[in-house]
Amino acid sequence: MTIDFKGRVAIVTGAGGGLGRQHALALAARGAKVLVNDLGGARDGSGGSVTAAQAVVDEIRAAGGEALANGASVTDFVAVQAMVQQAVEAWGRVDILVNNAGILRDKTFSKMELADFELVVDVHLMGAVHCTKAVWALMNAQKYGRIVMTTSSSGLYGNFGQSNYGAAKMALVGLMQTLALEGAKNDIRVNCLAPTAATRMTEGLMPEAVLAALQPEAVVPAMLVLAAQDAPTRTILCAGAGSFEAAHITMTQGVWVGTDVLAPERLAEQLAQVTDRTGETVPASGAAQGTLEVSKAMNQLG
Repeated sequence: MTIDFKGRVAIVTGAGGGLGRQHALALAARGAKVLVNDLGGARDGSGGSVTAAQAVVDEIRAAGGEALANGASVTDFVAVQAMVQQAVEAWGRVDILVNNAGILRDKTFSKMELADFELVVDVHLMGAVHCTKAVWALMNAQKYGRIVMTTSSSGLYGNFGQSNYGAAKMALVGLMQTLALEGAKNDIRVNCLAPTAATRMTEGLMPEAVLAALQPEAVVPAMLVLAAQDAPTRTILCAGAGSFEAAHITMTQGVWVGTDVLAPERLAEQLAQVTDRTGETVPASGAAQGTLEVSKAMNQLG
């Protein structure tokens, strides 16, 4: 099976360098028409120039592909709507959205200014919301869409000094969970990619030998699979250095302890059983939690 994107139109945000650039180049190499979005700011989100996006467009065109540059900030919904319109006017549709744009403002929570927390959430979470909202009606109308959110191990598992980034990245998983359910009837598949890669965002954080193994190109296969016609949906793929894993939000079988005045003490005593992962499940939706809890209660009380 060859994964190709002939006839497909893709938007990749934050595609002027690093992972986004590799995503854009790979989609174009496999036949997609690509709108390359990049604000062209610094790693902390300051400044802006369309030069970075245009350089990637030039690279795609030189290789025989079709591409357009866009300098919108994903935090500006009006500019994002215009970006989607730019793609539609040029190519008539949008099939794929890769929400990749991001910034870092790392500090321990005790030293972090709230403005730095809010800005990181605004770019990562609301940026993805803006871009997804701008293509959602279009994808529903054409009954086809592939949306890739960029989450992170920092969100899934935590990382010292990245409370803002981690919170935003985990929020994207929650967004994916519901959008995958809502988009299913019109073949809109929504997934998350958790990359480990050496980019401008990670330089200075890892030893050189490790960075050399973590080339951004190594993450691209996971993105291509998540954006393809045969993509899964509601899947979190982790990728780095040529290895791929899946992450899951699971639920244990749990224990019924009741609701009387001694329930807290019984819960504390049985906490090890509550957290025992034997037989854990990946719920199909949030309703599964309530279903499990009520069924346990009915069994005890019936």
